[in-house]
Amino acid sequence: MLQLPDSPPRMKTLVSVDKSYQLCDQLTEKYAKTFYLGTLLMSKPKRRAIWAIYAWCRRTDELVDGPAAAITTPETLDLWEQQLELIFDGRAVDNFDVALADTLQSYPLNIQPFRDMIAGQRMDLYRSRYYTFDDLYLYCYRVAGTVGLMSTGVMGVDTNQNTAPWNRYKPPYIPTEEAIALGIASQLTNILRDVGEDARRGRIYIPLEDLAKFNYTEQDLLKGVMDDRWRQICSSQIQRARQFYAKAEKGIQYLSPDARLPVWAALIHYSRILQVIERNDYDVFTQRAFVPKWKKFRSLPLAWLRSQVL
Repeated sequence: MLQLPDSPPRMKTLVSVDKSYQLCDQLTEKYAKTFYLGTLLMSKPKRRAIWAIYAWCRRTDELVDGPAAAITTPETLDLWEQQLELIFDGRAVDNFDVALADTLQSYPLNIQPFRDMIAGQRMDLYRSRYYTFDDLYLYCYRVAGTVGLMSTGVMGVDTNQNTAPWNRYKPPYIPTEEAIALGIASQLTNILRDVGEDARRGRIYIPLEDLAKFNYTEQDLLKGVMDDRWRQICSSQIQRARQFYAKAEKGIQYLSPDARLPVWAALIHYSRILQVIERNDYDVFTQRAFVPKWKKFRSLPLAWLRSQVL
């Protein structure tokens, strides 16, 4: 069970800042291969900060979706939020926290997206169904859209957007909605990729109203029924995800130039999971869609080109 120290003097001895970033690097590489590849294209300070953020997000998700999820309670998440507040106060509690606390010294991150992510994990404690897309959207924002907000604070925006004299004093555009859209798109992709795995755990993230449109029942999904009804449902979910990817694309041009290539690379790599699902004839019950590493590397020239001209 998660426990917090009583006071700073009694905290255990933690690893160095460099070692903490190394731990975050290893965790990101292990659990987010596509995302990790994109981070390698960033400058060292930015990619280390992104690793620190990802490590916190991963560990947050593990509380309700990991090996010890069965013993997680609302009180566990309350303690986790208290630990978050300590980190933002510059007081690391464990070895991974050291990197995030250091990141906060260099980048203007707001605590609210982190709190919102914890709220998303609370939803997973008591919800296993979403009746409308509006319901699902809130969940996706909390568990993934928030990552876009956190990351934008590290990546930064292009301060040379407004070069015309009449725009000299106009503040740079911050692509907040587009960052959220990329998180939503990624989460919708995750949901489709993991339909079979989630069904085996009794969870359905496809909105039930979308199932009803095609007369496809919860029991059909839990049994993994593959027919034209399911193909139509899955196709409609893919189109929805692509709409969010398209919205996200429009915001990349406003990011700091050194952040555009890795974001384009991550977006292209992740969105191609949807193509794999289509090639698998929408079978997400017995096949896990993934993009081979060699295909990810082959798409880098396209990502570079888009980062230069779009």
